Amino acid sequence: MGVQIINMPDIGEGIAEVELVAWHVKVGEMVAEDQILADVMTDKATVEIPSSVAGKVLALGGAVGQVLAVGSELIRIEVEGAGNLKEGSVAPTPEHPTVRHEPVEALRQAQGESKAALASTAPHAPTFGDKPIASPAVRSRAWELGIELRFVPGSGPAGRITQEDLDAYAARAGQKHADGQIDQRYAKRHDEDAIPVIGLRRKIAQKMQESKRRIPHFTYVEEVDVTELETLRAHLNAKFGKERGRLTLLPFIARAVVLAVREFPQVNARYDDEAAVVTRYQAVHLGLATQTEAGLMVPVLRHAETLDLWGCAAAVLRLSEAARSGKAARDELGGSTITITSLGALGGIVSTPVINHPEVAIVGINRIALRPMIRNGAVVARQMMNLSSSFDHRVVDGMHAAEFIQLLRGYLECPATLFVE
Repeated sequence: MGVQIINMPDIGEGIAEVELVAWHVKVGEMVAEDQILADVMTDKATVEIPSSVAGKVLALGGAVGQVLAVGSELIRIEVEGAGNLKEGSVAPTPEHPTVRHEPVEALRQAQGESKAALASTAPHAPTFGDKPIASPAVRSRAWELGIELRFVPGSGPAGRITQEDLDAYAARAGQKHADGQIDQRYAKRHDEDAIPVIGLRRKIAQKMQESKRRIPHFTYVEEVDVTELETLRAHLNAKFGKERGRLTLLPFIARAVVLAVREFPQVNARYDDEAAVVTRYQAVHLGLATQTEAGLMVPVLRHAETLDLWGCAAAVLRLSEAARSGKAARDELGGSTITITSLGALGGIVSTPVINHPEVAIVGINRIALRPMIRNGAVVARQMMNLSSSFDHRVVDGMHAAEFIQLLRGYLECPATLFVE
């Protein structure tokens, strides 16, 4: 038997280091050739690392959340034959400095992975969002006492909550009703959840911090009457929706941006502030800020200037689904020249979006609401929407930013102009 050391492979694009975001194996487990060992994250995407050999896992080369250099040791596997461990190398032990089993398991638990791998005799305390395991009688009594079962540690099998667990919890904290019953609705809460900021969430945090640190933002807000646009959209969907697909608001916004940046090329740009060079683009590579279960991602709609409404709608749907499912290709998550962000129905009245560094502008869409407006001296109901957009004040002057948004407004309020050039 020998020991095979698998190092962190070079995954291209000049990447020198990656973050370890998940282990799919553990020490003592048998693995097959080509079995996925771990997930690592680059600046753009999550990459699965397969095993080049079959054998038994001897040691893991890092904890979840740890940054590994390309070429550093990822894992040690006992294999048939000689392996590749050089003579005189330090044998892996639980105290090996690159192996931290306890933090790995703790982080796994925090990420919601299987708790069965943890050897613990302490009562199970469900975390927020878990569905407590309890009998109907226990649930009924907890309701009567005003106890939320998700806060009660269960001592039964698989963390099942028993009547004794209710009594113990009620004895530790709570207030009494006039009849002596304990009311947990007003009990002091001391629960704390320590959530590791790793993987995509860490990348988002770093990127947002970098954007706010480097870029002097200013936000300009304008209201837009989209009544005519919504009428046109409804008409097009009724006439062509079945064969061409339904249109959302986003393709119209995208088309308006494509047309507006022709007159204001300084907003369709990227600023290298270290080299002090602004690169303006004729192509419109449109970033689409997309909320996923893992966090905020920005897939890129390349060459938006070449797409009609339905082509844009189909591309937006494909990109958003790929981002939410974690299947977006690496080259679909970078290279945008200007970004659109929207909270959809939760869009609020005003927002202050953060620029997607190193871009210099982001167009924010707030929700559409029916509001009373004065037109021709009469109060009428109109569908109104605010654009809350941010700009890099080093590159885009306030007057030009306002003129750019006013041009967008003109296209959207008179949607026929989106198709007249």
